[in-house]
Order: sequence, then structure tokens, then C-alpha cells
Amino acid sequence: MVSRPAPASALPPGAELPEHAGFWRAVLDDVRDPVFVRDPDGALRWANAAAERLAADDAPEFVDVTETTGKVGASGVLRPARIRALPGGWRAWTVPDEGRRRPEEFLAEAGPKLAAARGRHGTARVIAELAASALGDCAFVLLPTTRGRWEWWSSGGTGAPAHGRIRRVPPQLAPVVADAFTAVGRPEARSVPGGEVAALPSVVAEQFQAHSDVSVTSLGEGVPGAVLVGRRGEPAFGSAQPRAIGAFAAAAGTALANAHRFALQEEATRGLESTLRPQPPARVEGANFELWYEPAVGVLGVGGDFYDVLGRDDGSAFVVVGDICGKGAEAAALTGRVRHSLAALHLVERDGRTLLRLLNELLIAGGSNRFATLVLGSVAPADGGLELTLASGGHPAPLVLRRGGGVEEISVPGTLVGISPQARFAEATTHLAEGDVCLLYTDGVTEARNRTESAELFGDERLYTVLEDCVGLPAQEVVGRLREAVREWLGNSGHDDIAVLAIEAASPVE
Repeated sequence: MVSRPAPASALPPGAELPEHAGFWRAVLDDVRDPVFVRDPDGALRWANAAAERLAADDAPEFVDVTETTGKVGASGVLRPARIRALPGGWRAWTVPDEGRRRPEEFLAEAGPKLAAARGRHGTARVIAELAASALGDCAFVLLPTTRGRWEWWSSGGTGAPAHGRIRRVPPQLAPVVADAFTAVGRPEARSVPGGEVAALPSVVAEQFQAHSDVSVTSLGEGVPGAVLVGRRGEPAFGSAQPRAIGAFAAAAGTALANAHRFALQEEATRGLESTLRPQPPARVEGANFELWYEPAVGVLGVGGDFYDVLGRDDGSAFVVVGDICGKGAEAAALTGRVRHSLAALHLVERDGRTLLRLLNELLIAGGSNRFATLVLGSVAPADGGLELTLASGGHPAPLVLRRGGGVEEISVPGTLVGISPQARFAEATTHLAEGDVCLLYTDGVTEARNRTESAELFGDERLYTVLEDCVGLPAQEVVGRLREAVREWLGNSGHDDIAVLAIEAASPVE
């Protein structure tokens, strides 16, 4: 059956659609495509903007095929249509724009790619590639840079993807493009006049010479810049092309804003790391220092565990291995405070117990709710080896691997640092003969959790077993074997901060 009702423009004055939610929801579900609404008698009563453009003021034809499908004739062409039954016998005829993607589909694909881009350069390059592949044939991303210039990224057109810098065109020569750089609010695509395209620098203008349409849009999120898109043929998204460009530009602006924030965070992180990360150990005659420093995974490449080996004018060195309660940025910040305080104090104070007492007072006065465990002292050359003087504040006892056999514990009891004004600390001195190795470590070693049984810790017993098999070996080999054993125990599971300092009385240099 074929019927020819009055055109959409001939709706009777004051005509209204039924006022119930089910009717409107069903109609509005498909407003992106041409939608015609007919009453129970088959008369056309309403059409959306897309349908009016399709009919072009002619009377559309409606051909029923099945209860849910039909055809709509407009401008001499019959197009497939979906028929949706509405309350009261009304029906909505929707003409899907076959062969064209919906903007939502493109944006759903573009979103993860924009999110995965890294840095300003990488993000701008991805924006140009996505715009050229889906919105047109050629795309330029323009962002302001130093000395009054624009930085650009291109994709599509007559050449390969490219990047460079160009002079900024005065606003009077390119007002539409200039306005896009400073526009606020949601991005909207605007057509760029041919004369203005020609006024752009040649690297841009030449790419757009053969394009039937060039549009520009701003970037959202307060990001200064613009995206230029040129196409030779019909718009990829039909009448939804401006909406697709604007929505994509908003997503691109968000990606650039995130890239900028991430870059600032990286810069701040690198600055913090440079001040918090321990430096290579000082040189002491007759001593070898071997290190294993492995912070827990986090934003910063440092954590709550730390070490330092700082040289003194008399040829000795101040050594410290410590553990700040907790992990992450807050623990790393307190770690820096403790390290820098000790670096200053050791220049005027050699007694380890006094250093721990002063640090204890400093932490309590600072109001921190975190505590620390430390072992610190001096390493000095001595006849036949090294003299090692150590004081401890609640830290695991230092262990000495004697070249002649056995593993000894240096007993230096002491209370946690930063908890009580009445804290007490002890100090002990030991001699390292040639080939002896003293191991200072944090509890990240003994409290490492098994890869399959997380409740099972590496523990003191396994530590002693590993070290007993290392007696007589150089410090480098001792630390290497311990690291291998702990990593095997951990597998791929996470771990707390780990710091290990091995001090070896080395053979004299001949």
C-alpha cells in the first residue's frame, strides 16, 4: 500500500503529539536519524529536523513491507525504514543512515587511543591521526608554542604524518582560526573560508588546496589550540558531521589537558627523586660497599627504606640503614627529612647514640605520627681490616659473616626512633678482618611474603641459611645470592621496601 499524505511543512496549526512519556521516549530514541511520525489514520503529523531535510518540502511516500519494516520515498529515492509501534496506534518511521558510522561509535573507538597516548607530542600526533582517518582526509593539530609560533602535527593529505613549527598567522588574516585558539565552552566546528586557508603558512595551506571543505574547532578543557580538518567528498557522518567534530575535539582537549598534568607530575617526581634517592657510597680505604636498594612499587622511585655512606675528612665514613614506618610518598618525604638531618648532624657529632637521640627529638618535635628504625655508625680503616662502630634504634641486628666460618650477630639493642622522649640506644664496636662481611638490612628482607602462601614470611631462619652458605664470599656475591633467594621466594608478588648494605674488609691493594 502506498499513501501520500501532506508534507511535513503542512502540519495543521496547533497540532500536538500525545503527552505521555512512553511516546516521547520511543520517538527520541532515534532522533539522530530521519524520523517521521504518523497518526493512526496514516497522516504525517511530525518529523524531526533530519526527516525534514530528507523530504526537502516534498510529500514523502510510505510503503509498508512488514509490521516493523518499510520504505520511505523522498527525492525520487526509496530508502529502507524501521517502523516502531507507538501507543494509541501511532507509528514512527525511522530511516537509518546506512553506510555511515555514528559519531558515538567513532568516539568509543577514539577514547582508549587518546587515553593511551603519552606526552604532549604523542597525544597531538594521535589526535591528528584519528581526525584524518575518520573525520576527513587531512587533519592538522595546532598548538601554541614559544616565540609567538604554532607547533603543528599533521596526518593524511599528500604526505606522511609530520610535525613542525610555523609562524603564527595574525588574527586579521585568519580570524576564524584565531578565534578557535581562544574560544571557551564546548568546541564547535566552523567552516574556514578559502581565502583564510590560503593565508595560512604554506605547509598547512598546500595540504588543503584540493579539499571541498575545511573546518576548524577549538579544544575543550581550557587548552589553547585548534584542530583543522579537510575533506574532499561527502562528510563521513552526514548531517552529524559537526557534532562528531565537536565531540572529538572536546575529547582531544581532555587528553591534552591530562597529558599536561601528567608532565607536570613527572617533572615534580623527578625533582623529588633527585633529592631523595641515595647517592653512590663514599670511598673508604680497605672497604668495599655492596648495595641492594629496591623500593616497593609506587609513583616515586624511593620509599621508606634508605641507606647512606657519607665520607669524612679523616678517611672514615658515616653509614646508616633505616626504615621509616609505612610506604609511599609520605614515607618517602620523611625519609628525605631523616637522611638530610643525619647528613648534617654527622659532620659535628660522631657518637651514634647521640645522633639517634637528636633524631628522636627532631621527629617528636616535628609532630610526625610515624616512627623509624635505624642502624648507624662509622667505618674506619684499621690494622688488618676495618673498625666498625654501630648504634641501633629498634632495627634488625647487624650480621657479620666471618671469613673463618660462621655468622655472628652484633647486639646493639635500642628503642624505636620517634616514639618516646625516654628512648634509649646502645652502641657496639667490632673489627672486620680481611674477607669479613657485615650485613645491614631492613625488614623488607625477612618480611618478604611467599609467592604462593602470602602468610609465610622469608624470616630470620632462611636469612641465616642463605648467609651461612655465603661465608668466605666477597660482599658482591653475598648480596647477589641474598637478592636471588628473596626474589625466588617472592616470585611475581609485590614486596615492601628493601635496603641492604654489605661492608667488606677488602684485601689491600698491591
